[in-house]
Amino acid sequence: MRNQCGSKGLVVILMSIFGLTFAFHARPAAAQHTAPSAGDTRRDPAEPAPGKPHAKILPRPGGAVARQSVDEKSMRALIEKLVGCGTRLTLSSWSDPKRGAGCGRDQIVARFNEIAKDSGGKLQVVVDKFEMTAERTAGKPVPLENVYAIVPGTDPKLAKTVFLVSGHFDSRPSNVMDPEADAPGADDDGSGVAVSVESARLLSKAPANGKGYRATLLFAAVSGEEQGLLGSTHLLDWLKQQGYTVGGMLDDDIVGADPTPRAPHRVRLFSGNGEIEDCDSPSRELARAVEEIDGRSAIRLIFRLDRYGRGGDHYPFYKAGLPAVRFTEPLENYDRQHQTPRTENGVEYGDFVKYLNFAFMGNVARDNAEALRQLALAPAAPTDAKLAGAVTPDAKVSWSGEDDPERAGFEILWRETTEPRWQVYDFVPSAGQTVLQGVSTDNHFFAVRAVGKNGARSIAVATEIERRPPPQPTKK
Repeated sequence: MRNQCGSKGLVVILMSIFGLTFAFHARPAAAQHTAPSAGDTRRDPAEPAPGKPHAKILPRPGGAVARQSVDEKSMRALIEKLVGCGTRLTLSSWSDPKRGAGCGRDQIVARFNEIAKDSGGKLQVVVDKFEMTAERTAGKPVPLENVYAIVPGTDPKLAKTVFLVSGHFDSRPSNVMDPEADAPGADDDGSGVAVSVESARLLSKAPANGKGYRATLLFAAVSGEEQGLLGSTHLLDWLKQQGYTVGGMLDDDIVGADPTPRAPHRVRLFSGNGEIEDCDSPSRELARAVEEIDGRSAIRLIFRLDRYGRGGDHYPFYKAGLPAVRFTEPLENYDRQHQTPRTENGVEYGDFVKYLNFAFMGNVARDNAEALRQLALAPAAPTDAKLAGAVTPDAKVSWSGEDDPERAGFEILWRETTEPRWQVYDFVPSAGQTVLQGVSTDNHFFAVRAVGKNGARSIAVATEIERRPPPQPTKK
């Protein structure tokens, strides 16, 4: 069946313009009247019938990352040191302490080590060395290195689930094969590295609950992005080798500039549709979760895998079927990207620190850190979510979930097929099957997510349906 996500994207844009989106926790019985989508919903039958009780809504976890706790000065200092390396192209020197990729690695390791010392040993720093071959390495194996900082999870059942944020520390000039040309890379992607490193600083101490994060947090600075997503591809393999399951991957790439009037604006959050008609890939659910945690005033959902004709380090994770999204600034200036520094016809080209907006970048760091914090505090997502009830008046939602003393229960979510966001339909204390009386399986999509006693929610899991085509004529 043809993917319908593109037409939904147009609906989303029009709804945003005219203010037709509805509150996430609206009462289901009233949602059809207060949240019109396509057409006047007052002319449709109520689903379910009026009188359904309110769903139990637990408050979100306390101890949110405060915007004023973000250290913009240290983010600027790190980016200036990275730019000071002249170039960080993957094909440049890995041994010169003053110029090249190795210089960039050293600056990141030094900053992570400072944070690790302040964390009281909770943050573990890893330098991961490897080789890769690609078209942009001239078909020859080249050395690469990634840098990781890890806060291990404290829950035995969830410690091997990892939520990560990543930026790439390599840069490039106009010619991606030229290791000698200057490539400052302040925004692409010194900004993403600074967000990842600052997120590590913000989250490397124990959370307010005193119990630690249930899942593991990983803060990455990878190499080889400009040569073909080499570092992120290797990172995915490394995580598998370490026995981790990826709970969610946040890629921050070009998140430092916001030069237009009335800045800072919202950061764009890209997520791929997946291969099913209802736009509920794991990546899309991660994007929805981030928006709900950080708020619509901070996050602009973009229902595309990436910028048109472009790519980034979340792509290998997305193609592996894992939840992975990309943060990117509101409006890019292409004179600042992939350009050897120069001035031509009065236009200055080059990716310099002077073009960055640290108030905007600080917002992005806070939004990444808070999303990671809540996701790492949440129970495991439900499994085996299914929808039944075809050709009946009631939708039947079922799912499974391992025993978890820290889980309060599950939220059943629903939305009109033309809506971009979930609403909470009901809260139930345990896994199994719930019958949604008087709710059509045809008119809505459904999902389930786990809710901790602390109020942290897992990423939603969309229900699977039996996909079978109608009877067809017999071909002669």
